[in-house]
Amino acid sequence: MNASQRTLTSHGAALQVTGSCHLLEVAGYRILVDCGMFQGRHENEEENHEDLGFDPSTIDIALLTHAHLDHCGRLPLLVKQGYAGEILCTSATRDLARLVLLDSAHIAEEDAERHNRKARRAGRKEIEPLYTVTEAMDAIGAFTRTVEYDQPLELLPGIEVTYHDAGHILGSASISIRYPHNGEKRSILFSGDLGNLGRPLLNDWAPPKGSEYIVTECTYGDRDHRPLDESVKELYEAVNETVGGGGNLVIPTFALERAQEILYYLRVGMDEGKIPNRMPVFLDSPMAITATEIFRRHPGCLRTDFIEELKGHEPFSFPNLRMSRTVAESQAINKVEGGAIILAGSGMCTGGRVKHHLKYNLWRKECGVAFVGYAANGTLARIIIDGADHVRLFGEEIKVAAKKWTINGFSAHADHTELLDWLDACGKPRKTFLVHGEPDRGMAALENSLKQKGWDTARPQPHQSIILA
Repeated sequence: MNASQRTLTSHGAALQVTGSCHLLEVAGYRILVDCGMFQGRHENEEENHEDLGFDPSTIDIALLTHAHLDHCGRLPLLVKQGYAGEILCTSATRDLARLVLLDSAHIAEEDAERHNRKARRAGRKEIEPLYTVTEAMDAIGAFTRTVEYDQPLELLPGIEVTYHDAGHILGSASISIRYPHNGEKRSILFSGDLGNLGRPLLNDWAPPKGSEYIVTECTYGDRDHRPLDESVKELYEAVNETVGGGGNLVIPTFALERAQEILYYLRVGMDEGKIPNRMPVFLDSPMAITATEIFRRHPGCLRTDFIEELKGHEPFSFPNLRMSRTVAESQAINKVEGGAIILAGSGMCTGGRVKHHLKYNLWRKECGVAFVGYAANGTLARIIIDGADHVRLFGEEIKVAAKKWTINGFSAHADHTELLDWLDACGKPRKTFLVHGEPDRGMAALENSLKQKGWDTARPQPHQSIILA
């Protein structure tokens, strides 16, 4: 490329929430920020099999903001298709990404094998998995070093990168990139996913100042979350109403951060007598169990007061908590007719063990389902939240009779006010690019608020190269 050319191209999370992938071309270098998987509607997930939109072999460096699948899930494809460089992130993100990518590869292999068994019987064409466990390991091998927060690092000649705490999940970061242009230093800031302030486990975000351009997420750009204490109270109400009525409470939960936060509040509620302290609680997610162990290994990413709790006792555990790693242990939960809490992934109910628990509990009016995270359009979680009378699970029509709670105060994403506060703290840039949001909801609302403040904004189109002036 021409060394004087400066362009930004969004190959994912452009006019949609998932698939974050941004290519920055500056000073003769090609820098990739995230390479995530598309999630949600079936047609979105089909995009994962399409061309990345660029030649991976031409990328000079890949930067990863955090370990959620919609930010790291296509890294094995990047390496498989020719990327030979390193993938840079924090040490906590590296550990979590390894867990996430191996799990994703296992699921891809199992899905392909399940499809191919049926295809062979029907005489149809077989398919290849999106990537294999071996290919995921190849990508994990590219995590050759890690970075610390707020420590500038020259990755390429004249290119300086700094990771800033984003407060979203363990190890998450916003990334600022400084580069030379016409004898001056210019800068662009990628928000990554920004956290909801005041969480009990993680530090709040730390916005850097003075970027010329900002690329910001706007997942919840159209609304504010309920206060956290109200959300915790509602969680306890869901527990008491469901368990007290003899039913099971199913909590679809994300394995990274959300599962640990819910476990923390369940323990606090039991200690304070706000919920029963003898009911069985199942954490039915091998990924969440391992992620909880990773949390313990990275105290530097945690709040100081929470670290003090770690010294006193186990904040994620209690006597009646049962960890279900194996399939047999998971299946045994189906025999529990009532009086239990079941935490299982995935948070959007797009796959994983939670679908089995919904099959056994969703049709029972004494049971309940508590949604404690974001549900993208087209996902099973959103379909249930939006009031479906029946859903289809494993080829069977299941009536939705269980009570439902949508408790958005636990969200790991910044809300409308917090996004504006983060942007204000960064300082008004030359232009703000809006990504990672629903165009007619979060993206539109945040854009309107910024324009009222006199900010220049743009919505990148998929694969559109935008010239940075």
